[in-house]
Amino acid sequence: MDTKIAARMIAVLALGAAMTAAVMALRGDGTEDAAPHSLRRPGGEPANGELVRCRDLGMAAADDPVCRKAWAENRRRFLQTREPERAVTPKPERPATPKPERFGHGENAEPEVVVPPISLPVSP
Repeated sequence: MDTKIAARMIAVLALGAAMTAAVMALRGDGTEDAAPHSLRRPGGEPANGELVRCRDLGMAAADDPVCRKAWAENRRRFLQTREPERAVTPKPERPATPKPERFGHGENAEPEVVVPPISLPVSP
């Protein structure tokens, strides 16, 4: 094997290893990001301490009155409906207009356009 080809192969492998190491270093091990995302709500608002405690209780939380109250409050906030800021006025009804037929047959059809034939000079 030629030395130039071997040198190029080694350079490509070293570059690939360096890029992999850089991506792994920048990515981290993921442990520092796992906890904050699980405790946050989708809007970025920090989670209520009672909801976190109830989540950690597991199945026993179903019998806990404090957890039931926290869940009810959370449902109320999540499912609340906002009143419209202004009254919605209905659109006025438009009078029905007849629609033209699809193929031009009927009382509302557009007039048919007749194109006269074109006569072209014929060479002898």
